[in-house]
Amino acid sequence: MHKFSVAPMMNLTDRHCRYFHRLLSKETQLWSEMVTTKAILNGDKNSLLDFDMAEHPIVLQLGGSEPGEMAQCAKIAQQWGYDEVNINVGCPSNKVHLGSFGACLMQTPEVVAHCVDAMHQVSNIPVSVKSRIGVDDMESYEELSSFISQVENAGCENFVIHARKAWLKGLSPKENRKVPSLNYEWVYQIKKDFPHLIIAINGGIMSVDDAIVHLQFVDSVMLGRSVYHKPYLLNEVDEKIYHKTLDTSSREQVLLQFIEYIKKQNKQGVPIRSMTRHILGLYNAQPNAKKFRQLLSGKVVELEHLYKWLNFVD
Repeated sequence: MHKFSVAPMMNLTDRHCRYFHRLLSKETQLWSEMVTTKAILNGDKNSLLDFDMAEHPIVLQLGGSEPGEMAQCAKIAQQWGYDEVNINVGCPSNKVHLGSFGACLMQTPEVVAHCVDAMHQVSNIPVSVKSRIGVDDMESYEELSSFISQVENAGCENFVIHARKAWLKGLSPKENRKVPSLNYEWVYQIKKDFPHLIIAINGGIMSVDDAIVHLQFVDSVMLGRSVYHKPYLLNEVDEKIYHKTLDTSSREQVLLQFIEYIKKQNKQGVPIRSMTRHILGLYNAQPNAKKFRQLLSGKVVELEHLYKWLNFVD
């Protein structure tokens, strides 16, 4: 069981970001960006699904609601080598809502249950569900409990719950990350009422120490933007969460390893900026952090800039 994971974040947790995060923690479970079923079935699978073997354990998050399509994609995820496949039942964006998936699926637990069942029939990898504690007019704990119960009955044993309701009308996805207020107690209660299920908590968690507090009540903790903007906090995870011997890597050691990755990817045609954008927060709260961000935010970003930085901090 994975006690700590990095949340799926659209336009952020691509394969380059995940590789960078893996340099900081060997044990953290990494998640893909949400990929729609139609994109997988009709698009360039290599571009959408490829990942480096170093990224394991890795979860593919799917956006969709048609059981047949979800089943096909679960089978493809297994063939591609993903460790788990997740159903997005938490994203509040209008585009996702119009596609009849994401947070709106909390209003139709029977659809989610059908998807879980169909996916289990064609694949052997775990199927999890990532949801909110409610959506729009779902105001009671009983409704959340009923949703969990119905989806569990279809065979889902693993839930990641963002401890905040989603408003599909009147609030942007960004606003939905801050309002309404967090309700961790409901997620704790779900674990009490469904002790046999794996329950992970997400939403507003800022540090590894905060995660340790939540682990007194649930099985796993997921951090999102706090990791993206302060990635070096992942360097604490293996020791504090998994009690593994800490193979301490300085920021400079991590940067050197990522430079080698950048070289290989750039030779294959990947623009350097598409990789360096993920490391802007590496020196967060450190001396000269602003200079590091400026270095990577210029019109042209080249590897020699990173080498000059390493000489500068030495």
